[in-house]
Parts: sequence; C-alpha cells; structure tokens
Amino acid sequence: MDINGLKLFRILVAKSIIEVFFVGALAVGFVLSTFPPYFHGWGEATPQGIEGWVVNYWAPWDRVEVQLFIDGHFTATGMANLSRPDVVAAGWAKDQWHGYAFVLPKLPPGNHEARVYAIHESANGNRQSLQLVGNPIRFAVDQNGKLTIWTIHLLVRTN
Repeated sequence: MDINGLKLFRILVAKSIIEVFFVGALAVGFVLSTFPPYFHGWGEATPQGIEGWVVNYWAPWDRVEVQLFIDGHFTATGMANLSRPDVVAAGWAKDQWHGYAFVLPKLPPGNHEARVYAIHESANGNRQSLQLVGNPIRFAVDQNGKLTIWTIHLLVRTN
C-alpha cells in the first residue's frame, strides 16, 4: 500500500469512529428527551381512596403530575405534592412533598384494579408519556360501596 492509500485508509477509519460517536450521542439525546425519567413510587388502597407517593429520580425536588386509571379507564389527574415524611425517612426523597391522594368515584360492587401513572412531558410539552408508579393496586367494593383492601404494602427501601 502506498503512502496516499495509507493516509486515505486512516482518514476513513477516523471518520467512521467519529460517526459512531455522533450517532450514539444523537440516540442517547433522543431517548433522554423523549422517554420518561425514572420515577420511584408506590400506592395503596385505603378506606378513603388511592394514596401513595412518587419521586422523579432525576429531579427529586420537582412535583410530579399523576393520573389514576381504574379498571383501565382514566379516572382522575392530580399532583404529587402532599406531605409524606415517611418517604424522606426511607431515603427516597429529599423533601416530604411527594404524596398523592385520589378519592374514588362510586364503583360497582366487585373486584377492581387501580393504576397510578406519572406523567412526563417532552418536546416542549408537545409529547406526553406515562410511567406506571409502583404495582397495580387491587381492591374490592362491597354491596354498600365500602372499599375492601386486598394487600398492604410496606415502604421499605432496598438497594
């Protein structure tokens, strides 16, 4: 291989390496701006409704907008901005203002499932995505409209 051919080969290899890094940076930027950050959270059925907490791991001081779905149907929206000192004590947040509470609408008797989602906006508010917070919450409603809790969850931080 002559000197000019070797130079061309090195230039093409360098160009390929730069392109790989450029495309990788574009992909990472796209994912970070499009998909939601990582939310920590948990919820439970209480006699009053569905309550819990959520923290944006990437912005722990921010308040998170949440939506409640019952049996797959949108029910309510709210902000996770209620006092939850237990969340700070467990090490999940830097302040206590990450709780949410939803009062349940009148539901027919039987078994139900609630899901709470954190809302993440991207593209200057042009796109929204939802991330499930915690596990689905299963509960039952008796003939008198009283809520029966199926499971009790503990707030324990594990690493």
